[in-house]
Amino acid sequence: MTNVLTIETSSLGDRSYLATDGTVALVVDPQRDIDRIVALAENSSLRITHVLETHTHNDYVSGGLELAALTGATYVLPVGSGAEFDHTRVTDGDAFEVGDLRVSVLHTPGHTHHHVAYTVAGPDGRIDAAFTGGSMLFGSTGRTDLVGPDETDGLTRAQFHSVRRLADEVPDNAQVHPTHGFGSFCSATPTSGDSSTVGEQRGSNPALTLDESAYVETLLAGLDAYPTYYAHMGPLNRQGPAPVDLSPPEPVDNATLRAHAEAGDWVVDLRARTAFAAGHLPGTLSFELDDSFVTYVGWLIPWKASITLLGETAEQVAEARRELSRIGIDKLAGAAVGDIADLADGRPLRSYPVSDFAGLADERQRSRVHVLDARRNDERAQGHVVGSQHIPVHELGDRIEELPDDGEIWVYCGSGYRASIAASMLDRAGRQVVHVDETYDAARAARLEQEPQETGG
Repeated sequence: MTNVLTIETSSLGDRSYLATDGTVALVVDPQRDIDRIVALAENSSLRITHVLETHTHNDYVSGGLELAALTGATYVLPVGSGAEFDHTRVTDGDAFEVGDLRVSVLHTPGHTHHHVAYTVAGPDGRIDAAFTGGSMLFGSTGRTDLVGPDETDGLTRAQFHSVRRLADEVPDNAQVHPTHGFGSFCSATPTSGDSSTVGEQRGSNPALTLDESAYVETLLAGLDAYPTYYAHMGPLNRQGPAPVDLSPPEPVDNATLRAHAEAGDWVVDLRARTAFAAGHLPGTLSFELDDSFVTYVGWLIPWKASITLLGETAEQVAEARRELSRIGIDKLAGAAVGDIADLADGRPLRSYPVSDFAGLADERQRSRVHVLDARRNDERAQGHVVGSQHIPVHELGDRIEELPDDGEIWVYCGSGYRASIAASMLDRAGRQVVHVDETYDAARAARLEQEPQETGG
């Protein structure tokens, strides 16, 4: 039986895998920071002999090239990947041995044209694992619009048939191991569950429960905006990423930190969003270091912009650097660490109020307030605060002039995280802002929601 170890990257909603016969191992879709994989293999006394990619990734920088070079492993990519470095090309029907395991290649286009899945059979010859990348996910499939708008319809139909092929050719009891689908924007629609088999997918995966027309309609309807940094991941992965650099950023002194903020550079405050609201350096932006951090830094900050990190501890800065390296943000202007009052050198800090939806409802009873919805279009379509203005946070930088110059702006999102980013952007622009730091479900309890209108057929 194949033993599969999972390397979770929750901040990007992805998984990498190490599959082994107990002595040698293969790695599927490794993230950029390969030290986690190397440590896992060493702790398990395993020798990595093969590194496999299901496709050229659009949501992160691969660590495959560095991992293969470090371990002497064979680096395997599908034909058509566009990789510009030496590697082993595989195509539909190919098979090879990894110790006592037998790996077979299935062409599963949809997420990309060249996408493949890998099935693995143990010594008994039975397939017990399928590494499905961005094809068959848990209760969903990979999105099909990353190649280009002219390709989306054809890739969506190809995705339907790819998932059906997997269901036809892989045993029902085989474990499904997708790369995407744990919060990744590479998933076409939300996924469900933490593990699954091919047989279980028969009753939950839309490509297996709907006919082709209904599947295409459902998938296309679920596609919304995806992070802008995706445009840079494919080219980086095809060129061959440089080895990851996790060394500490250059320290910056207080005067330099202030100068960066005053110049309008991207000074990213990693502290908790409520701490930022209570007191922050003028001109800085709130990107709390949690699982949403790297997605929204990569989405909102212009590619190759100068970034300075501001954290409470060196460990916090180190974790932020690791996260940024996963999407190819390697060059940082520097970092400052310490108590925010000390970093300010006695100069005044800025602040703004934090409230909740009940507070918004009470304020609306007293006065007229402007409300900003910072969620995505698909979230807005499910319901919103009555009378709110909708500007998704990833569009706010270009649309901030659409908001009123005077009066308070109450900003909300689905959890409070994106609202904190939006609030800091508005604060930097000199607006009066109140951050609604609560999950959107509370808007219903506060009787603030306008539900979506039913459309006639």
